[in-house]
Amino acid sequence: MKKFFTSESVTEGHPDKVCDNISDGILDAILALDPMARAAIECSAAYDTLLIMGEVTTTANIDYEKKAREIIKEIGYDFGTFAYDQCKIITAIHQQSPDIAMGVNASMEHKAGGEEADRIGAGDQGMMFGYACRETKELMPLTASLSHRLAKRLADVRKQGILQYLRPDGKTQVTVEYVDGEAKRVDAVVVSTQHNAEVTQEQIRADIKKYVIDAIIPATLMDEKTKIYINPTGRFEIGGPEGDSGLTGRKIIVDTYGGRCAHGGGAFSGKDPTKVDRSAAYYCRYIAKNLVAAGLADELEIQVAYAIGVANPVSVFVDSHGTGKLDDERLAEIVKTEFDLRPYSIIKELDLRKPVFKKTAAYGHFGYKGFSWEQTDRIEALKKYL
Repeated sequence: MKKFFTSESVTEGHPDKVCDNISDGILDAILALDPMARAAIECSAAYDTLLIMGEVTTTANIDYEKKAREIIKEIGYDFGTFAYDQCKIITAIHQQSPDIAMGVNASMEHKAGGEEADRIGAGDQGMMFGYACRETKELMPLTASLSHRLAKRLADVRKQGILQYLRPDGKTQVTVEYVDGEAKRVDAVVVSTQHNAEVTQEQIRADIKKYVIDAIIPATLMDEKTKIYINPTGRFEIGGPEGDSGLTGRKIIVDTYGGRCAHGGGAFSGKDPTKVDRSAAYYCRYIAKNLVAAGLADELEIQVAYAIGVANPVSVFVDSHGTGKLDDERLAEIVKTEFDLRPYSIIKELDLRKPVFKKTAAYGHFGYKGFSWEQTDRIEALKKYL
């Protein structure tokens, strides 16, 4: 059976990713000074204005405006109405709601003499998903992996001066043809990139094909039928917040698995690890990756759900899409036996009190070395179930 699947990515200069970068950059600055801080920082950007809003409870003294301007400059907006030294910045930050803080600080499960892990409840209700598959060495879907690598390459050739006419905003998209569940070829590639006014579309198309697409997409996956679209509208001079509004957390599918598995709806950027939207989603990736790496399945999706203020999840669901070496009910039991899904334990095991989050703000949160949730250190412990 033949199927086609598509995933997209965006560069750090995309207006939504500008906001994600600022939210996570501020979060990291806070955690560097106050690891126990609580934060849920969101940004909205449009034309010449940035709004930084949300809740922060911390002993750290952070100049939000200064940090935001540093990040805007780092991304590359030193021109136009949203230039780092020209845009208007409004801050609307308040402390965490005492009702939410009460639920996080002392869960409804707490009993006198109970473990610390039982005293830390989930910061919100909701469901989170994790996923892994064998399509790539990093156990990520091929479409998502290629889209992210194209977007990162687009930023790299701009920053390295290889293509000096490029500007920060850009989007990529990859469609892969699957035959009987196996990736066979790349059917379509789309790259849209912001540029200056002087360059011709002919030059852009030739350069992007040579320096971006050919550098990332393996030749073995391309053929004469592969469709390539580069700046298909014809021009892309106005971009970033000047061209379209941006909002923290709007690229939740880009941030995760490119649409290959379900999403609980909660965004990541700007949230401290007591927010299970972020920490539990990271832990679900860790669980799924270890189960697949251990050989218990070739593809695996996991869902956990929480109630605000309650430490243990209210449900754990596993779907191996028919690839499990054991049935899904048994895999779910293994998850509950081998992994501690209480928020305190997740934060401790993944060491999430550190300022590591800005690195996740573009090109996806999963599939990269160096993140604690990408480790496959449970393989041997899980192999006993085979």
